Amino acid sequence: MEILDLRHFSSADLRPLLEEETAMWGSTLSWDYTQSAEMILRYMEAKILPGYAAIERGSIFGYSFFVYEQSKGVIGDLFVRDGGRTANRLEIEERLLTHVIETLQQSPGIHRVEAQLLAHETGAVARPFLAQGFSKHPRVFMKFEIAQHPQTAPPLAPEFELRPWSEDQYQSAAAVITAAYRGHIDSEINDQYRTLTGSLRFLNNIVRFPGCGAFDPRASFVILDRRSRTLIGVILCSQVRADVGHVTQVCVLPEYRSAGLGVVLLAATTRSLRERRFRAISLTVTQANDRAIALYHRIGYESKRIFDAFVWEG
Repeated sequence: MEILDLRHFSSADLRPLLEEETAMWGSTLSWDYTQSAEMILRYMEAKILPGYAAIERGSIFGYSFFVYEQSKGVIGDLFVRDGGRTANRLEIEERLLTHVIETLQQSPGIHRVEAQLLAHETGAVARPFLAQGFSKHPRVFMKFEIAQHPQTAPPLAPEFELRPWSEDQYQSAAAVITAAYRGHIDSEINDQYRTLTGSLRFLNNIVRFPGCGAFDPRASFVILDRRSRTLIGVILCSQVRADVGHVTQVCVLPEYRSAGLGVVLLAATTRSLRERRFRAISLTVTQANDRAIALYHRIGYESKRIFDAFVWEG
């Protein structure tokens, strides 16, 4: 077995492995990985996807890639095929991650590295991260089966207004995200939340790129304060399968959190998906955020798996 630079290979070399990974995402997470896989293959074909591949008898059976975002590196994926070979799967995953981590930490100008490996159970591949000084933050993947719960519409106080998402709300929504996550554990996991510029970049990634599914404006909403005419809450939803939505962001300004607006936003998204015969909704939340997890459980979300986010500050 060899570990080689991913850019030595073509999209045709990686396609069979990505087809297996797409099937795994579908069966494990009810997530159609096709769009993400096609984007990876386009970058492969252009020879601009940094990462490493595990090779045996000339074929790729595992890979991990990463991207550079200014002074930060983000580990985008890790997948190794099961099969009979001299090295076991965990050993190969750890070798790939070690190569990726060392490359990022030694890259000029890189002062931070982030990773969220949703398809791996918590602790499964933690060793190479912890060995290189990363902090570990368990996160919960939760799911809501729409048909199993009656349709509910919690009342919205008259001083608030629920509106559909529109692209002219980018700046206001980014300001809400930045304020909502100030001092929050999630701003340690994703540093984009710390600044208005970073929150705008986060929104652009959610709306424009398929990493978290195809953005669904019909299931995305904002809440405004009628008196001040300011945006105070937002929920963004993507379609990760033909019948499954995924909440990519839900937040409310801290001074409005006791008004039940998070429940209203989640109910609006659920109603939109229910009307279009979606089967389920998923979301992720940091395990340390007890208050949010309790709210999701109360609504009817179920915890399905725990995975890890890793962060290194150089």
